[in-house]
Amino acid sequence: MGKENMAADDSAFSVRIEPKGWLFTAAGGLSLREAARQSGIDLPSSCRNGTCRTCMCRLLSGQIRYQIEWPGLSSDEKKDGYILPCVAQPQSDLVIEEPRATRLPG
Repeated sequence: MGKENMAADDSAFSVRIEPKGWLFTAAGGLSLREAARQSGIDLPSSCRNGTCRTCMCRLLSGQIRYQIEWPGLSSDEKKDGYILPCVAQPQSDLVIEEPRATRLPG
């Protein structure tokens, strides 16, 4: 799927980050990491393309889809609910577990 199709997705979903209880809105066409940053929340990341796994966190509820075909997760990690927010897009309201999230200055 090309970026032009992703940008056309104007759905918006609520995302809650646990254990902090922070909420932000994520457009369906943005990665969770990008949407969080636009809302003043920094999720850990490094490569931003699904390979380094720095951003790996757990999806507690909701549905996502990936912007790439093979994100850097094992099948066991996927079964255990782990996701990569740098390449994951929301498909429903979400709850993620990411204790390393921080507020951006400003």
